[in-house]
Amino acid sequence: MSTNFFTNRDDNTLFKKFEGVFEDNDINSFDVLVGYFRSSGYFKVRNLLEDVPFIRIIVGINTDKLIQEAVNSGQMYFPNLDKIKKEYFEDFKKDIQNSEYKKEIEDGVVKLVDDIKSGKVQIKIHPSKKLHAKIYIFRPLRFSAHSPGSVITGSSNLTDSGIGTCRNDSNYEFNVLLLGYDNVKFASDEFEILWKQSLEITKDDIETVKKGTYIYENPTPFEIYIKLLIEYFGDSIEYDLNSLNDLPVNFKRLTYQMDAVNLGFKKLLAYDGFILADVVGLGKTVIATLIARQFLNKNGKDNTKILVVYPPALEYNWKNTFREFGI
Repeated sequence: MSTNFFTNRDDNTLFKKFEGVFEDNDINSFDVLVGYFRSSGYFKVRNLLEDVPFIRIIVGINTDKLIQEAVNSGQMYFPNLDKIKKEYFEDFKKDIQNSEYKKEIEDGVVKLVDDIKSGKVQIKIHPSKKLHAKIYIFRPLRFSAHSPGSVITGSSNLTDSGIGTCRNDSNYEFNVLLLGYDNVKFASDEFEILWKQSLEITKDDIETVKKGTYIYENPTPFEIYIKLLIEYFGDSIEYDLNSLNDLPVNFKRLTYQMDAVNLGFKKLLAYDGFILADVVGLGKTVIATLIARQFLNKNGKDNTKILVVYPPALEYNWKNTFREFGI
């Protein structure tokens, strides 16, 4: 049975369709309309776009969030262009920062930024519509009824999982490849309307985003030092200031105790428990109390119960310490 529909079953992914279209046709322009765009998805198709001079991408934003914020403040929703850009750039930076750290992925992200700065890729954000459509338009240089190009539409966003290149977590996608001048012309006309309505991402914008991520080429020595600490020590350097600095007046802040609190709390979250074993007089009660308070702050007082089992001789010590620390 011959059909223009395709899923990603049996490796028949959107990426495979991209390969076929770009290899078998002389594509001059590639227009993309998606709700979600990830640098990981662009990186995977970048080699296919080497000879495509014009690439335009319209991305949707989460207008529901912005509309709800307006409702909560008793206002009507009007697109705030500065806020829309900020929302998009925060999402763009998170995409870069949360990507798997590999040299090829870093190179792909850098390539995307360079393509935007060079003008090969133009990206716009639609300020008011919650874009749910996924449209990929392929047009030749002399677009006409005799040279119509093609269009793909369906469920796939331009993301690693959407195009089917994610090894372990690809989505189930359902798309259709449409040929014929009327189909491509209709999709192109709709794209042009949305393109004119959308907000442009400039070279300066993307340079600002780049400086806020690890792909910035000129970090200061201090930034490199902080990065080293984060990579080497991980979460163990993230102190809860409310728990560790707000001590009763009669308690002295001792570094070794604070280190024990931080490490113990980390193990508590990771393993659902730990054993604090130390010699007499080093402040195990204080350490345990601080960890308990950290957990209360994180988990919420309404969701937390604490059981302390102690010998009778230590009853006053435990109860008094908990009371001093506000538990």
